[in-house]
Amino acid sequence: MGYTLPTHDGDTQPIPIRQEDQPTNVGKQAAVQAETARPAKPRRQPQHGFLSFILWLITAASIVVMAMREVPSDLASIGIIPLAVSFVPWIAFVSLAALLLALLWHRRVLAVVSILCLALQLFWHFGFIKPTTTISAQAETAVANSTLNTTDKYARIMTLNTRTGLANVNEIVQTVKEQHVEVLALQEMSQGFIQRLTAAGIYTVLPHSVIASTKHGDNGGVNGLWSAASMSSKNPNLITVEASSIPAASITLGTTTVRFGSVHPNSPTRGKQSVWSSGLDSISSLKNYDHTYVLMGDYNSTWDHSSFRSLLGSRFVDSSQQAGEGFHMTYPANSKIPAVIEIDHIVHDKGVVVGDMETVEIAGSDHKALLATLEATKD
Repeated sequence: MGYTLPTHDGDTQPIPIRQEDQPTNVGKQAAVQAETARPAKPRRQPQHGFLSFILWLITAASIVVMAMREVPSDLASIGIIPLAVSFVPWIAFVSLAALLLALLWHRRVLAVVSILCLALQLFWHFGFIKPTTTISAQAETAVANSTLNTTDKYARIMTLNTRTGLANVNEIVQTVKEQHVEVLALQEMSQGFIQRLTAAGIYTVLPHSVIASTKHGDNGGVNGLWSAASMSSKNPNLITVEASSIPAASITLGTTTVRFGSVHPNSPTRGKQSVWSSGLDSISSLKNYDHTYVLMGDYNSTWDHSSFRSLLGSRFVDSSQQAGEGFHMTYPANSKIPAVIEIDHIVHDKGVVVGDMETVEIAGSDHKALLATLEATKD
């Protein structure tokens, strides 16, 4: 028979239970009640509030400049639009920095906006990253030969704004020799510069030339073309343009006759925006002529200017935007400020391919020289 612990003594009174015999969950309940009674911790306030506000302002300003890029060409010369749009490629770095900080500070909306800005900029400039067309290995080999072959369909070409004729003529001639240049376009030449260039020996390497006729209102000086191959259909004033005249000449590359021109429309400085716009319109009119054009020079425009893209239309292309070799910033040069905008271009018809581009600094000029290899592909 089992043993049962009595709960009563001999009388009718229950046996008192000692304190240490009470259930242990009482202490737990007390602890829970004490924890519940504690005041709630204050909610953590967002960090970097003021810096986030500044970052939003910077992002908003970037979006405004990006919107200026899409302004129709007939309005693109108004106010500060031409100047602001010149720096659109650099906004990608602003958007990237904003994205990294937004992720670090847990600003989801700002991060999404920054990603959209980056995606749009990548879409706009994809041609600078991935080539649309490329020159052949044969073209690269041909222009590397120190002995110029003026009968093949390949040529190394170069353009430079001489800064009112202040560029070092000896460096120009030396670059032409080292790079095996066959066609050279120069802008802003003074008569003294042309004489010094002649004395430096330009005609020993490029014996054929056409120089624009001097006129009132020349944009810093006259433009000129030099070539190793013979020229035909020379014209010192190709089209009517408010800025300096466009000298042009036809040169045969293989079986293709290419019409070269040296161009320099006005810059869109204050009071000159309309002249800048009309100059680009004049160059654009060449789309109506039956030639294979290569138009080199200082366009005072970047790929992001809608006026420049309107000039290109569906016929012309910008070499740099097609080559997939990155940006070729040409201005300013010989300055404490590095070159930050690409305003010198090689614009051409689709009957030729241009690649292997590079920039070279020439003393005395505020522009870098832009060089490339041209391959004629049109039958």
